[in-house]
Amino acid sequence: MTSSTTPTANAGPSAAQDVSRRQVVLGAGAALAAGAMAAGPAQAGSSRVRLRLLGTTDLHVNVLPYDYYRDKPDDMVGLAKTATLVKAARAEAKNSVLFDNGDLLQGSPMGDYMAYRKGMKAGDVHPMVAAMNGLDYACGTLGNHEFNYGLSFLGFSLAGASFPVVCANLLKADGAHLVRPTLVIDRDVEDEAGVRQRLRIGVIGFVPPQIMQWDEANLAGKVQTIDIVDAARKHVPELRRQCDVLVALCHSGIEGGERRGGEENAALHLSAVPGIDVIFTGHQHKVFPGGKDFGGIPGVDVERGTLNGVPAVMAGFWGSHLGVVDLTLDKTAEGWKVKDFKTEARPIYERKDRQIVSRAEADGAVAAAVKAEHDATLAYVRQPVGELKNPINSFFSLVADDPSVQVVSQAQLWYVTKLASTIPSLKGLPILSAAAPFKCGGRGGPEYYTDVKAGPIAIKDVADIYLYPNTVRAVKVTGAQVREWLERSAGMFRRIDPAVTDEQPLIDEAFPTYNFDVIDGVTYQIDVTQPSRYDNNGKVVAPEAHRILDLRFKGEPIDERQEFVVATNNYRAGGGGNFPGADGKTVVIDAPDTNRDVIVRYIVEKKAIDPVADRNWRFAPIAAPVNVTFVTSPRAAKELPKDLRATAAGDAPDGFAKFRLDLGA
Repeated sequence: MTSSTTPTANAGPSAAQDVSRRQVVLGAGAALAAGAMAAGPAQAGSSRVRLRLLGTTDLHVNVLPYDYYRDKPDDMVGLAKTATLVKAARAEAKNSVLFDNGDLLQGSPMGDYMAYRKGMKAGDVHPMVAAMNGLDYACGTLGNHEFNYGLSFLGFSLAGASFPVVCANLLKADGAHLVRPTLVIDRDVEDEAGVRQRLRIGVIGFVPPQIMQWDEANLAGKVQTIDIVDAARKHVPELRRQCDVLVALCHSGIEGGERRGGEENAALHLSAVPGIDVIFTGHQHKVFPGGKDFGGIPGVDVERGTLNGVPAVMAGFWGSHLGVVDLTLDKTAEGWKVKDFKTEARPIYERKDRQIVSRAEADGAVAAAVKAEHDATLAYVRQPVGELKNPINSFFSLVADDPSVQVVSQAQLWYVTKLASTIPSLKGLPILSAAAPFKCGGRGGPEYYTDVKAGPIAIKDVADIYLYPNTVRAVKVTGAQVREWLERSAGMFRRIDPAVTDEQPLIDEAFPTYNFDVIDGVTYQIDVTQPSRYDNNGKVVAPEAHRILDLRFKGEPIDERQEFVVATNNYRAGGGGNFPGADGKTVVIDAPDTNRDVIVRYIVEKKAIDPVADRNWRFAPIAAPVNVTFVTSPRAAKELPKDLRATAAGDAPDGFAKFRLDLGA
């Protein structure tokens, strides 16, 4: 099968030299393709073509099946394994095209090594890109994490790609597109009769508009975003006229409800835009079709794999799955039409009897492409920075105040206190610190927990505690906003009915653990017999409900008019998670340092740390005898805190262990 690509819109002159260089590199292939397009859109006839569309998403610099945090191989991750599935899927089909749906450049220590230690310059090839270059990707789009290291890093990284990248809702400050919004790929395919046909595949890409909040420091004044659906309505009609099949690469997830505009997870709304044949979705780190994550949402068919009837796929994360969409295309008088389809998310592993069983060996060529960077990353993450007096793990971080959250909070407080002392308007204001657990099982499985042993602590251990390259920010809020912040955070828990004696799971698995903020500097209780005041999107749904009880500052009931400075990260301060008091307008400190670097510097200065949880929050006691359970790692049984009234309650599905939590008075 042969192909060529043609841009359908001019990206315009670049404002940055690195982006301009990338456009020149990608534009060269498009110019050659323009001369090769002898065949236009398909003519009428009776031909049938079976076209297989393949997709990866949210790779996050997971090239090899290796966990740099635990410093050991990991059969659940890695493009090297996904590549084996790609080759097998191609061997099964006459005609196939491979796409990527974004979030390439950040997410593993290899990404941090490239950004913070080695860096990128003209002529360098990012290891993630090098691995992808050998797999013949036809096109990709940008994910929100592409911007974590700045536009220059992004430009140099993408300049080394042998495949083009599209994004229709990302513009430069002057209104021109940062990268081309759409693309037409001309493919020679073989129909069912063995006759060569020419297909024109249109591609459009989208990124969550919230990047302007999440990476404000890198993007403000340089780029702007527009709503995903609005961008689609603008570009899809013209692209549809130029192609036979239209594919949307949507780095945005699946959520129901009424469209209001500006949604972070807009794939379902996108599917209602006429003219789109297939949607590759992502961002949420989930799997579609199949599973229970999206069941019950109007317009979503979990079994068939459709959004409002449009075939769609979400291929997990970190290379865990390969998205497969098989189209049956018939040539009609009006051109090629989708006659039938099938969607699938193929995993690289499965779980049997609490064990991980690999379903794909690592591809040798992909592994060889990043060997040097892999070795350098190992050396980087193994560097010791201090001493840990007691172990840190996150096994119980969702049910009790926890050392893995405490160390982050203490480091932020140490750092922001120094900065605030130099700002006259902040002097005298009390400083609190908000932090959340990150590695807490969930879709990552029973091994996906922070677990750092006592002794020398290295950079890999700090990265294991704090996964993201967030930067430190602080906001100024009132005591009333502190209370609402905690109410939003308390959505982590399901409502427990005191009248029910049957088992009641405590944790709402749909609630992201990174939105479970613990605020240090105040004490409080959480009453889980109350409904959550906020839904998972941060909207007040139970205005009469109040889960946060006995909120105190320095032992006294909090003054709701008192002003506080809260140390946090750029994601939260910029509006990530839709927390009261954190919408980007209350920022008083916008620091240049990442939270991870601050933790490293904190450990270096202290030389030895012992972040014992101070138990500043707890569950309000329930008088009735209730059977409340939660799941965690099987390793947790050996690490059970003495003051946590929890007992082992047997095995749970997918390799987890179940515990019963005593919430009695």
